[in-house]
Amino acid sequence: MKKDIHPKFYTDSKITCACGNTFKTGAVLPQINVEICSKCHPFYTGKEKMIDSAGRVEKFIAKAEKGKVMKKKKKIQKKKKED
Repeated sequence: MKKDIHPKFYTDSKITCACGNTFKTGAVLPQINVEICSKCHPFYTGKEKMIDSAGRVEKFIAKAEKGKVMKKKKKIQKKKKED
């Protein structure tokens, strides 16, 4: 392995978010500034808004219901053929 090619690793580098949250972790930089963290990210705070502009959820539910109906029809037809 080549010597002196790896950056210095800081075991307690300080991470600072734009919201003011700070924490320490290991990194190759002594101080890191980030725009968003787990304290202010909408996914982690529960403020995430799901946007369904095309009605995809309703389309999926309709397809699933249609599939259930088709299975029942096939079972009935199969029983009629066996009798």
